Amino acid sequence: MATTNLSAYDRNSMPDASKMKVAIICSEWNEQVTGALLKGACDTLEVNGVKSENIFVEYVPGTFELTFGAKRAMQFYRPDAVIVLGCVVRGGTPHFEYVCEGVTQGITSLNEEGSIPVIFGVLTTDDMQQALDRAGGVLGNKGDEAAVTAIKMAALSGKLK
Repeated sequence: MATTNLSAYDRNSMPDASKMKVAIICSEWNEQVTGALLKGACDTLEVNGVKSENIFVEYVPGTFELTFGAKRAMQFYRPDAVIVLGCVVRGGTPHFEYVCEGVTQGITSLNEEGSIPVIFGVLTTDDMQQALDRAGGVLGNKGDEAAVTAIKMAALSGKLK
């Protein structure tokens, strides 16, 4: 379980992001949480130099659909990085495990096969309060963390071409 602020990072260590393009695929499910993650990601990208016109946001119905959305965004936008944002809250059925495993494997496969980093900004929590705590609450915002990771991975990808 996270115990540190997900929004904490050293701005001085950030690569130049002024020429980067980033696609964000956001799940509509648990919109209170994913909307906050999206805001955090967009704000952090812009604070670090990504121009708002170079941030492309698309929505998918649920977390399971993030993999398909990310793959299509990679093909259509040709971004430097893709961020997927979702939230799965444990319930009383095995649905939680199936969705979490499916999206994790899907995003891992995209990272293995492609040259564009796909950043995993999916919250997998036991309850809604844990999700809210990580979507702008007491533990910061996983969207911020995903944006920082996207910038760093896009810079690494560009460096290692």
